[in-house]
Amino acid sequence: MTYCVGMVLDRGLVFMSDTRTNAGLDNISTFKKLTTWESPGDRVITLLSAGNLATTQSVISLLDERSKSPGDRTPSLLGVPSLFQAARMVADTLREVIERTGDSGQRADGTFNATIMLGGQIAGSPPRLFLIYPEGNFIEAGDDTPFFQMGETKYGRPILVRAFDPDLSFEAAMKLLLVSFDSTLKANLTVGAPFDFHIYETDSLTIGQTGRIEADSPWFEAVSKGWGEALKSALDSLPDVKLSKLQ
Repeated sequence: MTYCVGMVLDRGLVFMSDTRTNAGLDNISTFKKLTTWESPGDRVITLLSAGNLATTQSVISLLDERSKSPGDRTPSLLGVPSLFQAARMVADTLREVIERTGDSGQRADGTFNATIMLGGQIAGSPPRLFLIYPEGNFIEAGDDTPFFQMGETKYGRPILVRAFDPDLSFEAAMKLLLVSFDSTLKANLTVGAPFDFHIYETDSLTIGQTGRIEADSPWFEAVSKGWGEALKSALDSLPDVKLSKLQ
């Protein structure tokens, strides 16, 4: 399992993913699930992946190889004219890998499935964010759905739904994401630190701040502890339930 989030803010895009993968409780590994491509001054594209690790790595490798072969007639992420076309390309590549993995060209079952989040900006267009499903179809974030989640979404979603605001600063958005990730990893052992992130500022057309937040990061520990204490304080401040009035 995994947990990935992409947000569309007034200031740009923010991405975060965990790094835990597992094939059973005795086979847990750390793999990067956040990939970026850049053509400075022209485009920045970020991809988050969730699902079968072999599938997602094959998709990323194919996209990467095609992006490094400008003389090849095969389209690449660095050559498409829009993020919509980039999403179509990733969707086609994902479907290609899943179908090739299946027996005799038949569609693979859920074992080989994966979901991908793709976001970024191409010069002349605003930043965009897409969620791509194993079947090859996809949806785009908008005013009504300004963020996407993948993987183990249920524990961190209430935090995002209640506190997200498109006017958030990048610093506030990172704090919100860390609270959401902290709530998720405390409830599900298949999600774990470190967390990779990318902050993209609108119209910069260059890779923004990226990094990895470890479980023992003083900042993350402070956010986790502070959130736990804030929840307890909020609970204590609520009026007590009168059991006699519940009947």
